[in-house]
Amino acid sequence: MKRVIIVQARVHSTRLPGKVLLDLAGRPMLERQLERLKQCRAADDLIVATTRHGDDRPIVSLAGRLGVRWFRGSSGDVLRRYVDAASQTQADVVVRITSDCPLIDPEVTDRVIRALCAEPAQCDYASNVVRRTFPRGLDTEAMFADTLLRIDRLAQLPHEREHVTIVPRSPRASLFLRRDVLDERDNSDLRWTVDAPADLAFVRELYQALGLAEHVVPYAEMLAFVRARPELSAINAAGHTWNPGDQLPREAA
Repeated sequence: MKRVIIVQARVHSTRLPGKVLLDLAGRPMLERQLERLKQCRAADDLIVATTRHGDDRPIVSLAGRLGVRWFRGSSGDVLRRYVDAASQTQADVVVRITSDCPLIDPEVTDRVIRALCAEPAQCDYASNVVRRTFPRGLDTEAMFADTLLRIDRLAQLPHEREHVTIVPRSPRASLFLRRDVLDERDNSDLRWTVDAPADLAFVRELYQALGLAEHVVPYAEMLAFVRARPELSAINAAGHTWNPGDQLPREAA
């Protein structure tokens, strides 16, 4: 069973233009995220799914430099981009990650993948975003390839195509066997994603304080560090709060 992490990424972003290529500890933010995802043990492959738009060529170059697979597909129909990228990699399991999560935790992502694969007859889709208990920015969704194809068949509206996984989180969720991956405590008040300048400022502070450019600090240690320093979370506490667990998720990357 081939388990493939697909990171959707593009340069254009209305809230923080070019954010995936902005500097984070001396490297593009997307590079830092891919470094962390390479540490996942439950995944067999990693691919960046970007668009055919000319402005996204730097993303292709970045992936190539890192030895990461890449795929170029539709800009507006992100669901089709996922279906085609999954087909190219011959994925049996598709793991959806957005490119605004430079604090993504490999162990948390592995937990979601394993939750899906543990009992395949009892689960179509697993995530930590429907019932949110982890900080926003550790977001992982895993599904079998045939589940992705079912979503592709059912998704007819433009926003369903753009936001990829609305269907299994919508009123039609009863059509899917879902599994939630939960944190030990509710830490959903923490914002570790990057949608606005304040989010990037917070992440840069955390990278510097914990030396995250040199090594991956386990989620539990990062959490304890941030909880002990509420002034850090205050940096972006008033930021944009639309998250993938809502009916209409964040702008697709």
